[in-house]
Amino acid sequence: MKKTFNLLALFIVFVSCKEAVNNKIDIETTKQTKSSTNEVQQVAEFKGQQVTGVTVSTTGRIFVNFPRWRKGVEYSVVEITSDNQKVAYPNEEWNSWEIGSAVEDQKFVGVQSVVSFENKLYVLDTRNPLFGTVLDAPRLFVFNLSDNKLEKTYTLKKNSYYPNSYINDLRVDKKNNKIYCTDSGRAGLIVLDITSGKSVRVLDNHFSTKAEQSYLTFDNKKWVNTINSDGIALDTKNDLLYYHALTSYSLYSVPTKVLAKGTTKEVEQSVKFVAKTAAPDGMILDKNGTLYFADLENSKIMYRKQDGSIHVLIEGATIRWADTFSIYNNYLYFTNSRINEVTGDISNMNFTLNKIALDTN
Repeated sequence: MKKTFNLLALFIVFVSCKEAVNNKIDIETTKQTKSSTNEVQQVAEFKGQQVTGVTVSTTGRIFVNFPRWRKGVEYSVVEITSDNQKVAYPNEEWNSWEIGSAVEDQKFVGVQSVVSFENKLYVLDTRNPLFGTVLDAPRLFVFNLSDNKLEKTYTLKKNSYYPNSYINDLRVDKKNNKIYCTDSGRAGLIVLDITSGKSVRVLDNHFSTKAEQSYLTFDNKKWVNTINSDGIALDTKNDLLYYHALTSYSLYSVPTKVLAKGTTKEVEQSVKFVAKTAAPDGMILDKNGTLYFADLENSKIMYRKQDGSIHVLIEGATIRWADTFSIYNNYLYFTNSRINEVTGDISNMNFTLNKIALDTN
């Protein structure tokens, strides 16, 4: 989700073509109905800057991030202001690190995700630029949105990540006082205690966090990369954490109470296969428990209702690797990161932040 995208081949896990075909068949027989006639609205455009993450705060502030997958990244985190200005967040100094420089405690190195939760902005820094090696330790910066000051820094413990880990996304679980993260470089989840800052690794190299194949297919052409546990969504009503490897077609869940207090073995025994789905990147749940995710290979955004039925929200040329989602004021915000289209220089490519109205019923 690099030095160029070809470096993702460092993660390759081979599976048989037969398995991939069977996965496709399962997905195609899933009930899919297009339930929304709303059109995609463009919120912002970024030329030569590949946006991945987006989050909208409870007051409507919009933040996006740009991972350091190559040289020339202008800013790691940007706020889109009400007058459509793109402002480095929290300031330019935090965003001033460049590849080849010494890492610093209060500078972003390789931001992969931003998540707003209860007037705080959580900035997930992989500390792994160019998809190479973690330079010190992955960390999570927490900013107070009232004054835009750094409130806390969580640094992952050595036993919870690997030198080639790529910590990808996160969800905050206030009920259990935990933060959950996915590792797309080395299959697994990280459970971080909000109070103590202690982090532990679970489902390490587990079948549910591992990629099922080493490619996706776009217009009958293989996009060869292996990406493990990536998308993550928290169901606070049913106390479940959903997660999905990117180059895979299987959605899994695990009870949050087991993640919070269970042993490694108990966590593994509590994993549940939920459904066959399209291959997605990020995921998000709305207040009704509807799960939104992309069908990357077919330029769609899908949603899964609590009854298990899967539907098409929107499809077509306006969906170009719908990467990350956020919901605000009954709109689904998403980024088009165009990952499968990038083969080299991106200076003339445009990447977008968009939104689409959700059905109220």
